Amino acid sequence: MDHSGNCRIEVMGSMMSFLDVGAGEVVVLGHSYLWDAEMWRPQIDTLARRFRVIVPELWGHGRSGPLPADTKDLADLARQHLALLDRLGIQRFALAGLSIGGMWGAELALIAPERVSALALLDTSLADEPEQSRRQYLAMLAAAEAAGHIPEPLLDAVVPLYFSPKVGERQPDLPNRFRASLAGWDIERLRDSVLPIGRMVFQRRDALEDLKRLGMPALVMTGADDVGRPPHEGQQMAAILDCPFVPIPEAGHISSLEAPDFVTAQLLGFFTGAVARH
Repeated sequence: MDHSGNCRIEVMGSMMSFLDVGAGEVVVLGHSYLWDAEMWRPQIDTLARRFRVIVPELWGHGRSGPLPADTKDLADLARQHLALLDRLGIQRFALAGLSIGGMWGAELALIAPERVSALALLDTSLADEPEQSRRQYLAMLAAAEAAGHIPEPLLDAVVPLYFSPKVGERQPDLPNRFRASLAGWDIERLRDSVLPIGRMVFQRRDALEDLKRLGMPALVMTGADDVGRPPHEGQQMAAILDCPFVPIPEAGHISSLEAPDFVTAQLLGFFTGAVARH
């Protein structure tokens, strides 16, 4: 059976949007904070020729509804994504998560390891947020909440965190489009979903040691120029998982878009190999 298109399903009393494309073994892709499923578009188009690709959208992001009221942390987000997969009748799947997608993805793998056939973590960290950046990011969230939107000085600070310093030379439209999307967030979505999720990210628990419990095939990749989640964080996770660490050349935080061919090739090879072994 071939699947295609944008879908929405009620999960925990709110409507979760997701892409469902292709056929075969299931691969789930978790996107970054402040982005949506289209962040994975270069990978979707290739992976869907071999797999059924599910790309959920975070609450308040893309076409998804508001954050369910009782959501407390990233483990709750993981359970909500599991509930989506339950609704779709999907018992076993591979998973790739970038940034917060990797955070809730790892929590999901810890909750239901028997269901995750392979785990790829991109531009993410399962350690708690370093004190200095936690204070900085929480202050940014507070400023956006007080303003009721993301003001220009905050956009100046936030946008560069997501890209390589050289992105302007190679893909100048990428940060420009991201900046325009951030400026378009409405106050209701910011306050009911986006800002609370941000606080969950930057006040997350330290889950590094828990990664030792995971035995499925794993891969960690980080953009060589990632400012927010520098490569040493990825190397630390890969050492604990006893899996390969792959630096992504000339890419910042949103490596799926800055280095699409490299990331796609790595994920396709990893997932194809993992499915063949299992």
